[in-house]
Amino acid sequence: MWLLDTKIQVLLAVLLICVLVIIITAAVRRIKRKVRQVSRMAFGTDSLVEGWQKQAKELSVTPKSVSGMTRIYEPQIQRDFPEFNWVQFKNKAENMLISAFAAISEGRSELLQEAAPELSGQIQNRIIANRQAEVTETYRQVKIHRTEIARYEKKQGKCIITLQSAVEHYHYKEQYGKLLEGSRELLEQTKYNTELMYVQNAKEANLDRSVGVTCPHCGAPVTMLGEDRHCEYCGSPVVPINIQVWTLHKFYEVDYHHV
Repeated sequence: MWLLDTKIQVLLAVLLICVLVIIITAAVRRIKRKVRQVSRMAFGTDSLVEGWQKQAKELSVTPKSVSGMTRIYEPQIQRDFPEFNWVQFKNKAENMLISAFAAISEGRSELLQEAAPELSGQIQNRIIANRQAEVTETYRQVKIHRTEIARYEKKQGKCIITLQSAVEHYHYKEQYGKLLEGSRELLEQTKYNTELMYVQNAKEANLDRSVGVTCPHCGAPVTMLGEDRHCEYCGSPVVPINIQVWTLHKFYEVDYHHV
């Protein structure tokens, strides 16, 4: 009787396992069908992985849209500054962006073009940070698809025109030959804002007798320097801010923190 009970228990256990296998197999098949349906609807392919890869490749060659407010802001700027040449400054901003990427990639700030001291300091700080971290940051095959005026502001003795550019490039960071960020094989489509600044009133803008926000060489805060015009931290000579001249003084990639 004991042997019979044991055989029944084994048989029941086997049956239970078989039932579980059947249920799990059916559930897996059902999930696979759902995944294929979702993948077909989203990507036109049965494989989600293949679909994601396909989408990533499509996004890598699709330029970003920019905030095109040029038709609205350009007439306002022309009324305030009749001599303002939109095409000229658009070209300057694009040349600056391309040279900034080259300067960062080569680790040579002297490659930067068309930039004010603040922007030069921004690039120099980036190069120094990469060197200290022993990181190589690379931009290559840079292409600018489009540049438009995104904003025009007048406040505190300054006029600021924000230009937004749709940019394509390969961008990645490496350390000791190991990829830390980005992709060597996949293009990146992104947007950059560049700010053109015109100081109308130095006192109102809190720039009277000062040379800007940061030292272009070490990035330290710059205050009232007097006549010697040298940074009190690193001793480097500092060029005074251009008053009543349009200068490219800042750029940044557009993300959730910068729109």
